[in-house]
Parts: sequence; C-alpha cells; structure tokens
Amino acid sequence: MLAASLGFLAGCQTVEHRIKEKPEVFAQIDKATQDKIKQGIIDLGYTEDMVYLALGTPDQKREAISEKGKSTIWIYNTYYTRYDGATAFDYERGVYFDPFLKTYRVYSHPVFARTYREDREERIRVVFKDGKAAVIEQAKD
Repeated sequence: MLAASLGFLAGCQTVEHRIKEKPEVFAQIDKATQDKIKQGIIDLGYTEDMVYLALGTPDQKREAISEKGKSTIWIYNTYYTRYDGATAFDYERGVYFDPFLKTYRVYSHPVFARTYREDREERIRVVFKDGKAAVIEQAKD
C-alpha cells in the first residue's frame, strides 16, 4: 500500500486545527483512516478534504487535461536556507608600523561574507482524479 507521511509540511496549522475546521468531514471517516490522518499520512483514494486534513494547504495547485480527462494536482514543498559559501565582497585596507623596517606600511586583504539563499524543494505531489487521490509522488532522499 502506498502511503506518504509529511507532518513536517503542515506549516503553522496543525492537524488538530484542521480537524476542528472541518469536523463533519473528519467524523465521516473510519477510525483507522482517522488515525492515519492524525499522523499526517495519506493514501490512495483519499478525497481532497482528507488530504487537506492530513497535510494542510498545498503550496501549489495545478490542473492537467489528458485524453483520460481532467485531474487536479497538489504540490507540497519544503522551504529551507541554503549556505552558498563565503565570497569576497570588499578589501580591508589599513596602515601599520613595521618595527623591522621602521616605517609605516599599507596592507590590504579581502573581507569575506557568508552567503545564504532561500530555496525550496518539491517533496510530495498528489494527483486527484474524480476527486480522489490517484497518484502520490514523494521525493526520496
């Protein structure tokens, strides 16, 4: 059985908050499936409401049209800060007294700064056909 667990993608909203938001949807689900949803686990055949309860609002929604009909795609991303290394952005210059030569000397050396950038990675994609999860794609590390 294909299952995906993405509790870390739920963002600020918790599963409990989403269940309180849609109690009538959650009440109609059998106990075993409720337990999966509470853990952030989704499975094939889940409705959009069930996936929303488990994972929250997707980062993107797309629509696909093929010879088999229309489908809706929900995409969940992970956001993180990536370290890109240190880069020289300026030169520090100064003057110092050299006691050996008994004179003042000029020095110059690069100043480095650590650089970071915001990045994202697609972690899960859920394809809904006729209102139910038909395909679940999950990134594997």
